[in-house]
Amino acid sequence: MPLPTSPVIRRARLGAELRQLRRRETLTLENVCERLGWASTSKLSRIELGQSRPDLADVLDLLDIYQVSAPQRDALIVIARDAATSRGWWKSLGEMSERQRTYAELEAGAAGIIEYQPAVVPGLLQTPAYARLRIAAGRLIDPAVDVEADLRARAARHSVLRRPEPPRYTALITELACWQAGDPVEVWREQLRHLLELAALPHVTIRLVPPGAGHGPVPLTPFSCYSFPDPADPRTVMLEALTTDVRLSAAADVDRYEQMAGCLLEAALPEQETVRVMAGRLDG
Repeated sequence: MPLPTSPVIRRARLGAELRQLRRRETLTLENVCERLGWASTSKLSRIELGQSRPDLADVLDLLDIYQVSAPQRDALIVIARDAATSRGWWKSLGEMSERQRTYAELEAGAAGIIEYQPAVVPGLLQTPAYARLRIAAGRLIDPAVDVEADLRARAARHSVLRRPEPPRYTALITELACWQAGDPVEVWREQLRHLLELAALPHVTIRLVPPGAGHGPVPLTPFSCYSFPDPADPRTVMLEALTTDVRLSAAADVDRYEQMAGCLLEAALPEQETVRVMAGRLDG
């Protein structure tokens, strides 16, 4: 069975490798676009930055110009097909927002995910009722938010934890994010039951981060770390912001966030203790 791939990550990897090949041939963006008859350099720039789904014919033309031979050529064609393909469940979900689509594509190809949430239950662990409250609250800031569409998209993303070969998923949640905080009691009871059910899965780890845990500052911004089956695919971090999320793939940036995740894991309650605390809260 082929390894799952993440289109957004394959686009980033393809772009980086094509940029290296162009520089190896000492060609500028203008040189390449002139040879190919492309009207401007923006098309090639977007491919190299991983910002657009590449056309396979365009990639083949670039490989010809850069004089790439097998087996490197064959490997890059496979990556290009992964980068250009919209296969999978998100293909039919045209209403998915660009922000949701980015997370969906990262999750779809991930081998490991570590997610930190200081204020709410992570999206992959939310029940529909809890998610509805969170999404509806977002309409106070952006009235254009389509609550029902966002709910359907989030429900589709949840399937990644139930697929035959799921990623190793670790959620680091502050105790503040795991208490009722004014939401309806039944919504929270259902959410806690759901967390306990997911915590029982062998590939899911849920750890509570107590207040003042560890020796360093607890980050205020939610973040997620992604690793992939192909070690050549760049490890990635997503920072969740109010309007536009930030994707980091530079090794130095990713290393810092993975180190932060490690510190939080050391400070968090053990898995069994986390389950005991959540079950006690549910009983209470």
